[in-house]
Amino acid sequence: MALTDMLLAVLHDSGLIGLWEMVAPWLALDARQLIFVVATPAFIAVAVWEYLRIKHDPKLMDGREAIRNFALGAGYQTTELLFAGIIAFPVYALCYHYRLFDLELNALTAILTFIGVEFCFYWMHRTSHRVRWFWAAHIVHHSSERMNFSTAMRQNATNIFNGNWLFYLPLALLGFNPVWIGVAYALSLVYQFFIHTTLVRRLPDWVELIFNTPSHHRVHHGRNRGYIDQNFGGVLIVWDRLFGTFTPEDERNPPHYGVTTPPPSNNLFVLWTHEYVDLFRDMAQPGRLWFRIKHLWKPPEWKRPAPADLGTTHARTPLNTDQ
Repeated sequence: MALTDMLLAVLHDSGLIGLWEMVAPWLALDARQLIFVVATPAFIAVAVWEYLRIKHDPKLMDGREAIRNFALGAGYQTTELLFAGIIAFPVYALCYHYRLFDLELNALTAILTFIGVEFCFYWMHRTSHRVRWFWAAHIVHHSSERMNFSTAMRQNATNIFNGNWLFYLPLALLGFNPVWIGVAYALSLVYQFFIHTTLVRRLPDWVELIFNTPSHHRVHHGRNRGYIDQNFGGVLIVWDRLFGTFTPEDERNPPHYGVTTPPPSNNLFVLWTHEYVDLFRDMAQPGRLWFRIKHLWKPPEWKRPAPADLGTTHARTPLNTDQ
């Protein structure tokens, strides 16, 4: 953990740790959160540079939306800081207590941690699109009709309550230290910030083959038919290639960003909660209890069977596709 110790020393010397302890003495920065604190000034600087490059094109940049996106990201980081320690961390500690193997940190286990986190991220991300409960939190990230660095900050403050962190628990059970898991996850998110842009076209073929790139991630944010629910990787794109969810960007079919049904408001709380409201409204409709609760784990486009034909599932237009 030499890198973490070095960062802590720098923050102590700068006075930031003292300020943090004065403002929130009941909170302790863990390594994962520390990475986000250190990276945020770089995110802002890069986003400002991009804004100056594309501010003339309203299809690519809206200054008010960019500020809103950073506010959404601040809400996400705030709930993580306030509640991760009492919701997620105890469960990780319990899993790690009953771990199958005692693993020490070295070059091999560091690489395995990275690969494991990337594998878990792929399935978490894929589930976030195909299970409505998780989509209710993730939709805010996809609801912008622009693709720029600020879009990466467009996160949901409900994530910690939504349970996405459960996907990484198997790593702790295997014996990977939760601190390592948190650091690998944080570094993955830092990397992913930089693939939310239209300024970088295709990278060399070997990079595009292995890594998630701006080109691949533009496809992921596209609502075009053929682009929906593709390219779920974090740092790596290899899982998408292995599991059949990879689609390359086609310059003849440029991505159209956003979701088919726009959010009803740009109010931050509405952006965070509107899909939960729709989900619970669907569940409240009359019908058999079993079919009402199935809305929680069915895909976003799932529609309850008609009462006269309970053996058939009728699809509706997906919430995140073109009509």
